[in-house]
This record gives sequence, C-alpha cells and structure tokens, in this order.
Amino acid sequence: MIDAIKNVASLSAVRGLGSIATDQSSSSTNALAPTPGTTLGNATGASFASVMSNVAKDSINTLKEAESASFAGIKGTMSTREVVDKVMQADQTLQTAIALRDKVVSAFLDITKMQI
Repeated sequence: MIDAIKNVASLSAVRGLGSIATDQSSSSTNALAPTPGTTLGNATGASFASVMSNVAKDSINTLKEAESASFAGIKGTMSTREVVDKVMQADQTLQTAIALRDKVVSAFLDITKMQI
C-alpha cells in the first residue's frame, strides 16, 4: 500500500521523493546531532536538502513499518501493544509531515504576496 505513495511523488513539485531508497537505518538522527561548539551545517556538512531527504526517508520507513506491523497483528505474529506503538509512531510522523507541509505552503503564500 505504501509503495503507491512513490507514484504520487511524480505529481508534486518535489520530484526527488519518488526515487527514495528505503533502508532500515535511521541516518537523520546522526545528521541532526552536531558536535559541541559547532553549528549543525558545519558539523555534518549537510545541506538543508539532504536533511529534508533523510527526514522523508525516515518518514516513509516509519509508515512502512507501521503497515507491516498491522499486517503482523492481523496474522497474530505481533502483540497488540507493539502494533499500537508502531501505528501511533506512524500517526505522529504523518502529523509532523502535515504540519511541515502547512508551514511550507504558508511561507510560499507569504512570499508570493510580497511586493517587488
């Protein structure tokens, strides 16, 4: 089911999301942890685009894990508690993505309303 999301990426302005490779490692947590005394960009050499790409990859992985957990719960191979935890984590990730999208759209509208 989640694999169908990749087809929707071709309709959006962000074309790179359609080719995201989904791996099970969480690389954004390492990218977001600067060393003491340095700023985030200087510590990792990461650009805004790479950080957002890592966040998108982790979001997709979280949604896929929740989908797998729900199927495992239906089969009876995973406990209800674990399924609920995974689904709640996916819900939180989705709410964060929606809030981020709303902020980006709001910023874009503010920019378009500026006088030249």
